Amino acid sequence: MSKDPVSATLAYHELTKHRLPNRYARSLGYLDWDNQPNPFRLYEGSERDVLARDDERVGPTLDEAYDPARISAHPLDAAGVARLLYDAMALSAWKEVAGKRWSLRCNPSSGNLHPTEAYVVGEVAGLGDGPRLWHYTPLLHALERRAAVDAGLWDALRGQGEGVIIGLSSIPWRESWKYGERAFRYCQHDVGHALAALALAAAALGWHTRMLPSLDDAAVARLLGLAKIEGPEPEHPDLALFVGPRLPSHAPVVPESLALGLSGVANRLSQSHEPWPVIEHVAGACRRVGAVTFDEPSPDALPEPPPSGSNAAAHHLFRTRRSAVAMDGVTGLSRASFLAMLSRTLARPGHAPFSSLLGRPRVHLLLFVHRVEGLEPGLYLLLRDPSVREAVAASMHEGFGWEPVETGALALPLWCLERADTRQAAGLVSCHQSIAADGAFAVAMLAELGPALADHGAWMYRHLHWEAGAIGQVLYLEAEAAGRRATGIGCFFDDGVHEIIGVGDHSLDTIYHFTIGGAVDDPRLRTVDAYEHLAP
Repeated sequence: MSKDPVSATLAYHELTKHRLPNRYARSLGYLDWDNQPNPFRLYEGSERDVLARDDERVGPTLDEAYDPARISAHPLDAAGVARLLYDAMALSAWKEVAGKRWSLRCNPSSGNLHPTEAYVVGEVAGLGDGPRLWHYTPLLHALERRAAVDAGLWDALRGQGEGVIIGLSSIPWRESWKYGERAFRYCQHDVGHALAALALAAAALGWHTRMLPSLDDAAVARLLGLAKIEGPEPEHPDLALFVGPRLPSHAPVVPESLALGLSGVANRLSQSHEPWPVIEHVAGACRRVGAVTFDEPSPDALPEPPPSGSNAAAHHLFRTRRSAVAMDGVTGLSRASFLAMLSRTLARPGHAPFSSLLGRPRVHLLLFVHRVEGLEPGLYLLLRDPSVREAVAASMHEGFGWEPVETGALALPLWCLERADTRQAAGLVSCHQSIAADGAFAVAMLAELGPALADHGAWMYRHLHWEAGAIGQVLYLEAEAAGRRATGIGCFFDDGVHEIIGVGDHSLDTIYHFTIGGAVDDPRLRTVDAYEHLAP
């Protein structure tokens, strides 16, 4: 790969495209079950703070939880941190069939492989004396004490803020075990899902969430105790979020000399490994070095959708979200529900989860509409930043109609490009998967890949995928609230989508697919309580 980071990143993107009719990015080609990675990171020898589990179905609705300013802030204490992690990163259930069992989590993951790890830094009432670094283990719903943090350092990090720092990292081996070279993309999707899950769970507590752009990858690694990225199971730093009742007004800095006195040894996830050097190469090319700033206008905030009518507590939806494995090909969606879902994917100041991302929206939704009442089937486009309409239209097929869709008071930047039966096309470009054709609608998320990397550097490749994952998390929860199910689709024929819209360069690249509809449940599966294994 090229030594230039942007060129190297684009080369990786090209290398890992799935291509029609049936050529897929390199992987092992089979599942090496003997070396399936352990989905749970544990630090053996670390003391653990066991967190409370609260399954009460009360609290703000999902509509209310998008705006933390509407909700009275929960105190920053052990109960609040426990609730945050329980709603965002914890186990949500176990599934059983034919003597086999596997866990599900509140934050979804490609292939249910879960490369994302979470860490907590701060001082929390009820969790020991003084500030600490903890690792969160969803298996036990507990915080593992990794290190004490100097009180002066913590004061400097939080400034006038009240909250904790949540750090996210990725272990690519968990994904590459199955998906090979394309796994780096999926790790980034999963970070986006986790970021959105945390931001929304925090908002339901009346807490705010902000990414800390002053902390680059090396600073995040130092703060999380991940300074040595080596071996067959490297853990890459992704980002740091400040989460709590009051955000800091300054730009925190982690001293380059920081060396925490760490306790505990990370468990080994597999006995043997298949190396995928291209993943480490692109991770190096996408490394963020130094603080970043964005000086660009955000889109005008559009009106919020009216209340959905769902009285379900957001806490309940966070924990009962599931990924559909098949759609029934019959169940549709009302026009009002469809437009409300799209409205919730737009960024609004102070609203979770998109206020936690950096810069303006750069991921847009190409919609394959199949079964939406009052809306003709066809190909539609939601521009999450309508200021790019002229540039986007110039890059697409000249024959598209660009007919504005009447959305009433929502005033959505939504256009009908072409009326057509798009079911076959949606299934085809999503790796021949009928689930993309059998829902109410399917989505191809189009990222301004080339322009974003040119403007801000190769690390934006990761951020674009985080943005797509965050959109996916909103769609998951909106589907649940509407009585439907959703599924993220990481397998798609990249250039098959580009041919449909007529884009031949990196001005727009599809980076994530999604589908929403009526799920078909497998009656053979038995659902088991998430923490039955901890029962006395």
